[in-house]
Amino acid sequence: MPDLTDPRAIKLKGALFLVIGVLSASLLLAETPTWRTAALLAICVWSFCRLYYFAFYVIERYVDPGYRFAGLVSFLRYLLRRKVDRSSRREEAPSSSGEKE
Repeated sequence: MPDLTDPRAIKLKGALFLVIGVLSASLLLAETPTWRTAALLAICVWSFCRLYYFAFYVIERYVDPGYRFAGLVSFLRYLLRRKVDRSSRREEAPSSSGEKE
């Protein structure tokens, strides 16, 4: 799928996300109108916003400035690749026990 570049389409997409979020939160609160449900919903939204910020700002700016993420799937691939790279480096590292071959 090509990148979305039309400013009107980008604004429409943002507005649709807002409508979906408000509608789903409203339906949840209508189904279970308690302070606990409202608090848990707010914590959930806040937590996912922080995760998104971490994935796309903190990692790019402070952890790996050379990498650009294209989405959450790209972020997961990045994390998995780093994990594999670290484990392969451990296997290649010489023994630190001082034994000579």
